[in-house]
Order: sequence, then structure tokens, then C-alpha cells
Amino acid sequence: IERFSMKQVLKPLSSLGADLEQIIDECIAEAIHKMKEERIEEDKIIVREILIYLRFVGQDTSLEIVFEKPDSIYNSFQEKYERIYGHWIKNREIEVESIKVIASEIIRTENYVDEIPDLYLPDPTKYQRSWLNGSWEEVPVFIWEELKPGARINGPALLTSRYSTVVLKYQWMLDINIHNQSVLHFIKKDTRKPSIDRDLRKFDDSVQIELFTNRFISLAEEMGALLRRSSFSVNIKERLDYSCALLDSQGYLIVNAPHIPVHLGGLGLCVRSIIKDFEIRPGQIFITNHPAYGGSHLPDITLIAPVFDDNKKLVGFVANRAHHAELGGKRPGSMPPDARSLLEEGKVITPFYLAEDGHVNWNKIRSLLTSEPYPTRSPEENLADITGALASIQIGHDRLRSLCREYGSSIIRYYMDYLKDYANSVLARNVDKLERKVYSATEYLDDGVPIHVSITSSDKGLEFDFTGSSGVHPGNLNATPAIVRSAILYVLRLLCDENIPLNEGLMRSVRIRLPYGLLNPGFPADPAQCPAVVGGNTETSQRLVDTLLKAFGMAACSQGTMNNFLFGNDRFSYYETLGGGVGAMEGYHGASAVHQHMTNTRITDPEVLEFRYPVRLEHFGIRKDSGGKGRWIGGNGIIRTITFLKPLQITLLSQHRVEVPYGMNGGQHG
Repeated sequence: IERFSMKQVLKPLSSLGADLEQIIDECIAEAIHKMKEERIEEDKIIVREILIYLRFVGQDTSLEIVFEKPDSIYNSFQEKYERIYGHWIKNREIEVESIKVIASEIIRTENYVDEIPDLYLPDPTKYQRSWLNGSWEEVPVFIWEELKPGARINGPALLTSRYSTVVLKYQWMLDINIHNQSVLHFIKKDTRKPSIDRDLRKFDDSVQIELFTNRFISLAEEMGALLRRSSFSVNIKERLDYSCALLDSQGYLIVNAPHIPVHLGGLGLCVRSIIKDFEIRPGQIFITNHPAYGGSHLPDITLIAPVFDDNKKLVGFVANRAHHAELGGKRPGSMPPDARSLLEEGKVITPFYLAEDGHVNWNKIRSLLTSEPYPTRSPEENLADITGALASIQIGHDRLRSLCREYGSSIIRYYMDYLKDYANSVLARNVDKLERKVYSATEYLDDGVPIHVSITSSDKGLEFDFTGSSGVHPGNLNATPAIVRSAILYVLRLLCDENIPLNEGLMRSVRIRLPYGLLNPGFPADPAQCPAVVGGNTETSQRLVDTLLKAFGMAACSQGTMNNFLFGNDRFSYYETLGGGVGAMEGYHGASAVHQHMTNTRITDPEVLEFRYPVRLEHFGIRKDSGGKGRWIGGNGIIRTITFLKPLQITLLSQHRVEVPYGMNGGQHG
């Protein structure tokens, strides 16, 4: 029997002093009292564990530290933090989130685990061909629920249940004791060496492509989870405005976590621009947000790291892109609606080595963020989130190297290429269903600026020609080739009838004609001479998808905007995208009040919004009857009513306030 006592603290570690031990004593007394209520005598009660939950001020995720003595807490936290996140943050307050004490009944444990009844060797249910230790083998399979006390199983074997599968490897033995506990015994180290450069023809590619795709996606998902846990800003840890991806050694997107399409489609261009301009070596981590280098808009900061195997051969790249809610510029939130140049939108980061050979160039990035004109209003939050992005890059780097060690780098490269080939074949099969003709459409931004596309379907694939689109926009709605590529890649993925990752193999049989102008402006060296682009990433990207879907006749128009809503002052900035309605399709009503197409972020929870900022959320609901009417009805939009509790600057960057979202096949407009 165990009972625990837990108290929330929410105070800096440095300020607690003797109060810390007093809180611990109170928790101990409460836990022991709970044990006595269970009629456990006091001499049979022990305090089994004292746990302290710590985090940096501004983080949500705390780490559990076993308390030994007060002067060891800091070092224990630092050691665990560095082990999990791969870095340490200096000069930031550590917060005690809570304290937990576990009291336990003293029980005798002699012979408890190792008590084994009469042994028997169970018969396997079947044999299954499995890949173990570098070769295919017929492995016995046992059903967990059918095993009885006394069962002994020698590896290799598979133990399956309704909920999981356990792999029992060579040189391991499993016994079931009288308590129905499974006890693993390690016999001796398996000295056989796996074959690394094995014959690829031995693989069943239809199975292996699924396995390696999931391994690659798992790597990207783990990067994203760590980025979220170690970040400080609401925009990253609550709204999940970030993306992580794995790319091959040429810089082509292989897989991504289920993050943000407008980020992911452009990451390949960004990495390839780095390959073109830099000598790639082990230990490098690049940073940039520059639109000329495959960037989207300035708030999206990208980190890129090459990954080499143990033989110093380049295997691929890991990358992440995270939106910083504040990065300088003439208005809080770094998305000024009246910007006329890139300089006015925030800090421009031309690619450079953020880290090299284990050394992080913090002085350079801090100096850049705080320089005039238009320094960032939240430099410490920027640096903290960049630190989290570094940790994400490091874990992606390490996981890819681990995959290389486990399967061989030649196998990893093979399945990266195979996945691109497979994506291309899936798209080709679906493009073959299209009529051989020219599909075209024109959409207009709210100020009348046209976006035009002609899509030619032929035996050679698809050609996207944007001739007829506007020249360079005088405001901030200019897109970049990376954004155009992201929109095309996203729509191509929608054409596919299989669940494949957003992969640049989809672009192999695609040609793009992109004249100079709104979708392909020039970027001189001086940011003051560069066009503004912040709305190109959020608004023009959505309108691009509108236009492409309209040309193919795939769906009625969705909200066609990210509804960028920002507020702040000289000390902070807040940013969110509001969501809206999804366009109807043949056979489907559109979803209401969600994010769609090029955005995949969340809305901030009311509790977080009101706790962190001087605002009150009065109403958040569906805007009834705002979707287009028809046999299949378009999704409805959103009403979000906010009261500001102090003077703040407000920005709303949006589209479809003038141009209506189109209906299709007789359906009404939204």
C-alpha cells in the first residue's frame, strides 16, 4: 500500500530557502497520515521517495528530480535537463512547480521475484518470418494470455497480446513466476555481427517501405515533441506553430511530422540553398529566415543540420522551422499590415553557422536580434525558443545516426530514395486519371491583385504556369518560390489516394513556370530594398491553394486566409491564427471553425490566453450560416470576441473580406 501527498509551489528555487524543507515536512506528515488511515502501523511505514518538479520560468513542462539534499537540487536538475534536451539555459530562473512525497508500507521481498514454480517449455502458437540481427529468421510466436506460471521461453521469440508485442532477443530468457510476473534473464552478450551492407534484394520492399517511412516519421515527430516541451513562447508550445522534417543528402524533403504544410514544402529549397552556398561539414547547425534562401516570412526561423554516418559520409539533413510571435519590425508581432519593405517587418537572418563543432554562436544571434532599426521586443524569449529548436535538431541528428548504426547508412539512403520513387509513382497513377488538357483558374486578392495558374496535364506529368499573375505587390502580400512550391506540393498530396508523407518525390514530374512578380519577387542584399513578404506566407499561400483547387475542380473555396490576429506593446507580442470554414466537396459538407490547408496550428486555450496576457475572452463560437449553401454545405466561420484590459496595438491581417470565397458546381459563395 502506498499513499502520496503533493503540494503546488510555483516559486523560484532561489527564494525558497528553509521553506523548501518545511513544505517537504508537511508533505511527509500528510502522506504518513494517509497511510495510518489505511490502518498501517507507524513502524511499518517508510517515506519511499521525495520528488521535486522543476522547470525554467516560462516553461510548462517540468522535470521530476529525486530529492536527496537541498544543495544537490540545482545540479540534479541541470544534469537531467541536459540529458533530455541536450543544452542548458544560463541566467534564467528555475521554478519549483510542485513537491511530491510517497509513503509506502514496508513489506518483505525475499524470494518474491525469483520464486518460480515447476518449469515447462510452452509450444509456440506459430512461427513468423522476422528480421532479427541482420537476417530473416523463422521466429516462434507466443500468445501472452495463454502463458501460465512456470513458462520458460528462450529468445529469439515474439510475445504478442491484445495490446502489444514484445521482442525477446538472442541470449535472453523469460520466466513467468508464481505471481504471474514476467522475469527477463540476460544470459550472455550476443557476439554475432549484423550484416550492414546486405543485399537489398533480400528485402520485401512493400513491407520495408512502410516500416522505414514510420521510422523516419517517428524521428520528425520526436523532434517536434522535444521542441514543444523545451520552448517558452505560447506560439510554439500552445499553438504548435512549428514544423520538423527529415531530408536526404541532396536536400529533398523525405518525411515530416504532421505539422504545417506552408513550412514543409519550402524546407527543401532552404536546405538546397545552404548546400549551394556553404561547405557542408559535421557539427554544423545553420540558422536563417531569409526569403531569398527558401524562407517563408521573417517570423519563421529555420535551423538545419547535416547528418553524417560514422564513416563521415553525408546521409541527410534534419530541419525545423518555428514561428516567433515577435521578431522586431515596426509593429508588435512583426506582421505590420502597412509594411513596404522587408526591413520594416523584422530582423533578417542571412544564413550563418549558429553552431559549429559544439560551439553555439550566441553573441552573434543576440547582437542581430537586438540591433537597430526595429530590434525584437522579446530577445530572451527568442533566444529561449532557439535553444529549444537546437535541442530538437540535436535529437533528430542523433536519431538518424542511430538508424544508420542499426540498419546501415546504405539502407537508410536506399529507402530515402525509394520513398521518393514511391511518392512519384503514386502521384503518376493519379495524374493518369486526369484528362490530358489545360486546367486554369484565376483568383483575386482583396485589393484586386490577380493570381492566375494554367496547369497542363500531359504524358510527361504536370506543368504549373503562373503567367498572368500580378507583378510585385506594393504591400506585404508577396510570396516566394518556396511558398509556391509548398502550395503545389500540398495540392499534389491531395490528389493522391494513398496515405504517403509530404515528400518531394511528388515534384519529380512537375515543372513550374514562375515569372517575376507577386509569386517570385527579387531580393537585393539590402533589406530596405526587398519587398515585404509577411502576408505572402499566410495569405497569398492560402489564396494560391484556392486557385489550384479551383483549377482542378476539387473543392469549393475554404476560408482562404489564416486570419492573423496580433496584439502587443513595447514589451510583448501575441499572435494567433483564428481558423474558419472548410469548402465543401462532392459528397462532403465542409468542416466548421477549424484551421485548414496551409496552416495546421491550434487556437490558444482561453485559460492560457487570459493568464498570460491582459485580455478577456468574451465569446468564441461558430458563425452560423456563413458557409456557402448547396447540396453539400460549406463549413462555417468563427466569432472570437476579446476585451482588452489595457491599451494595446492591434493587427488583423486577413483575406476574403472583399472577394467572396467561391462556390462550385452551383453551390453558393461563402
